[in-house]
Amino acid sequence: MENKARIQKVLSDQGILSRRRTEELIKEGRITVNGRPAQTGHPIDIRKDIVAIDGERIWFQKKKKNYYVMLHKPRGYVTTMSDEKGRRSVADLVADFPVRLYPVGRLDKDSEGLLLMTNDGDFANTLMHPANCIGKTYRVTVRPGATEEQLVKLSSGVVLDDGFTTQPAQVHVLDQQPGRVVLQMTISEGKNRQIRRMCEAVGLEVARLKRTYIGPIKLGMLQPGDYRELTPAELSAIRGYMNKAVNRRQNAEGEKAAAERNGRPAKKAPVKTAAFVMHKAGLCRLEDPEDYGLLDGLVRAVFDAARTAGVTYYDIPDEAAGEYRRAFEVYDYALAQAEELERFFARHNCKGQSSGF
Repeated sequence: MENKARIQKVLSDQGILSRRRTEELIKEGRITVNGRPAQTGHPIDIRKDIVAIDGERIWFQKKKKNYYVMLHKPRGYVTTMSDEKGRRSVADLVADFPVRLYPVGRLDKDSEGLLLMTNDGDFANTLMHPANCIGKTYRVTVRPGATEEQLVKLSSGVVLDDGFTTQPAQVHVLDQQPGRVVLQMTISEGKNRQIRRMCEAVGLEVARLKRTYIGPIKLGMLQPGDYRELTPAELSAIRGYMNKAVNRRQNAEGEKAAAERNGRPAKKAPVKTAAFVMHKAGLCRLEDPEDYGLLDGLVRAVFDAARTAGVTYYDIPDEAAGEYRRAFEVYDYALAQAEELERFFARHNCKGQSSGF
């Protein structure tokens, strides 16, 4: 029976090193397997092979318990397990946890908020994989005041300083005072300092940045510097969210491959900013900003259900008003087909409207 797995995966799953760090140490010649320098992707069997780092043997656990923790990262901490410059790191905040935990993704030193930590390498890699488009929500205080044009640019996607064009974001105004505006922004990418760079690209300075959600996981009232394990309900929710994201990516990849084989263009992914478009068009006026995230999640669920059922009439040519037209089509379809959305719309006095564009 074959029990081998790639060395990066094994060390990550065992909570010893991240996959990236494993690759770095392999390139430096610091990891050996049975006395010989390891190669990237080297298959190993934890029952038979002897793995050493800097000459010191690694003892593997035959059965490892996985832990999933949420941390409220304060400002001033770097998201690393150690720091060459001696700066405070998130590892210091979970030093008393019984096993070694690793951060899932990162928050820059000057940012704060929700950070997940785990010793489950597969969980971390699925959550961080850029193609899975895991949504992350931030409370962003910017200055000076944001104009309508700047908000539209942020929601539509902007070109960053390195030439990368971001995907559409969900952007809502939470509070507006002279000289500053508090925004709620949800993105599904993870470029370095992306929120700050997006704001800079449209002429806004970020004064404070706090992550409040990762998928369905909410920071809530957890205080800065504190951590706790995810509840069974939270873990179930994030796993379900991740599974849907993976299935969505695999379906999209399958559709693209099939379209290429048939010599026709692949269908575009559903618009991700339906709630924002509805709000701007006057179809929905929600009191609680967090309801926008719920609405977008419900709309996306309807899209997934429609695609699974083979419904394709909402695929509209990408014209000048294409984003708006797709949003309205989603809205009409959701209102007619999804009981949960119908109840949501009823609670918030939303009215269905056919596309007039």
